[in-house]
Amino acid sequence: MSTYPQRVADNILPLSQAETLPEAFGEWYFTGITEDHEQAIEECELCNQEQLRYHFKIKNKNTHKHLWIGSQCIIKFKVAVFEDDRLLDEKETKKKLNSLIKKMRFTSCMNALRQLAQKENHNILDNALDFYQKNKYLTPKLSFVIFWRLKSHGIDHSPSFFKVSLKGSSTFHMDFSMEPAGLAIM
Repeated sequence: MSTYPQRVADNILPLSQAETLPEAFGEWYFTGITEDHEQAIEECELCNQEQLRYHFKIKNKNTHKHLWIGSQCIIKFKVAVFEDDRLLDEKETKKKLNSLIKKMRFTSCMNALRQLAQKENHNILDNALDFYQKNKYLTPKLSFVIFWRLKSHGIDHSPSFFKVSLKGSSTFHMDFSMEPAGLAIM
């Protein structure tokens, strides 16, 4: 079994022109391309960490080879991250990567809500989808109904990705009750 530094070297040096890790990492940059695999089933092609949900594509500026890695490897190995052709420092890099993860989580939530709205074709669910898209959070009442219906339909979702505002939920008033036919507005 190889050590962590050896695995990293074995994965990046053959794809680089440099012969040492510090020089090799100087050839790589984050492309800005991400992928959400919907489940934590992927592996980092740099350090071989398993159970990644999100991949970040890095590319070698000399060899044009690429790797799909986890965000922590971008930070740990100081892979160059740019914004508007400006190299970001470590703090800015973390902020950008967190922003990208937040965006992927929001997209995941929207996809789950769209699937639910298509399955049930109910006004409450359509309104919840519109409300979440506009406000980027759910009210407690909406979250109860949404999570209940997502689970009952077996729609893959991560409840922790949804923002639920506990502040005065006066923006969206609906009372929900169960009836034999499903949801009802009272």
